[in-house]
Amino acid sequence: KKMSFVNRFKNSAHYMLSFLKWGLLGILMGVIGGLLGAVFFHALKFVTQLRQDNNWLIYLLPIGGIVTIGIYRLFKLQSNRGTNEVIESVLQDRRVSSLITPAIFTSTAITHLLGGSAGREGAALQMGGSVASLLCEALRLKKKDRTILIMCGMTAVFAGVFGTPLTACFFTMEFESVGTIFSPALFPCIVSALVASKLSLYLGVHGETGIQINTVLFTLDNSWKIVVLAISISVIGIIMCYLFHKAEHLAHEWIKNPLLRIVIGSAVIIGLTLLVGDQRFNGAGMEMALGALEGNADWYSFILKMLFTAITLAAGFKGGEIVPTFCIGATFGCVMGILLGLDPTVAAALGLIGLFACTTNSPLASIVLSMEMFGGANLPVFALVCVITFVLSGPSKLYASQLMRFPKLSLEQDK
Repeated sequence: KKMSFVNRFKNSAHYMLSFLKWGLLGILMGVIGGLLGAVFFHALKFVTQLRQDNNWLIYLLPIGGIVTIGIYRLFKLQSNRGTNEVIESVLQDRRVSSLITPAIFTSTAITHLLGGSAGREGAALQMGGSVASLLCEALRLKKKDRTILIMCGMTAVFAGVFGTPLTACFFTMEFESVGTIFSPALFPCIVSALVASKLSLYLGVHGETGIQINTVLFTLDNSWKIVVLAISISVIGIIMCYLFHKAEHLAHEWIKNPLLRIVIGSAVIIGLTLLVGDQRFNGAGMEMALGALEGNADWYSFILKMLFTAITLAAGFKGGEIVPTFCIGATFGCVMGILLGLDPTVAAALGLIGLFACTTNSPLASIVLSMEMFGGANLPVFALVCVITFVLSGPSKLYASQLMRFPKLSLEQDK
């Protein structure tokens, strides 16, 4: 039926009001996320520099582990499942505890200060969801609106910490439910991401963007090398996801007491650090990733970084997996590039982006990340690698709560 003029006007007015509402909420969430992200970024930068200047701090890792357990017990968050819990809050319209923000902020700082191998994006997503959930209660938003605002919060703090607004937007909307993008959140998420990234940039946050790498020509000679590299990255992604989940499962099965588990895990990390002889594999690992992007990586770097990170997270330390994933992908890509005869700097970049795509199951966000980090000169190659690694990694995933709505590739034969 044809819509009357009055109904058309009412419909347009409704859209305009919604546009203004979510524009304002996106700006508000962007300001909050940008401020929180900037404070978090500078706090982690400070404690990381402090650890690098005082190598002896790693011997306090068991004490830091006990303090981390104590913080989560104090806030009654013993059953908290980290990023998986925030994913479930989006998928199931559930509230996120406001106490997660101080808990994950403090405990992640402890991890970075004392030499645990973990990132910061998991903490950023959790803080964003937590703060947004608190704002939802203050504004008394309905369930559907609460879901959108929580996604805005996750986007804002992620963008505020990393300085990659488009990646933050697409990643937040893509990674919870593989195969779909929640379009109602697109406008407020992009607003919150842009506001947060600009504000955090003003406050001194400098994301890893604008990194210069060479241009790779997609020639016949290079094409098979790029495909082999992509296949290899997907295999590493499957191994990494399995290792992280298996390490956590075994740690909880063998050592029931969380205090004992984190103390033993700390001792293992200290022992491995002493065997290595330096602290390259402690912390998030972005410096090692940047080294690989300059063509410098030891053949064993990606193996040890996987091991350090698996033990850190299985023991119960807080942080995240994505920056270590960047490190693992970049160092592996650099090594494989040398073996295949590809430019190692380009191969390292492909490894970083490709491993992110397959372990988080977010190919679109990964393609956007490649543009924000490295520019658009190699966009077709990055896109191809992201799609190949995403498809070949199958059901593997870093986040157990991710919902796989559709298979990554049709496996049915046409009849």
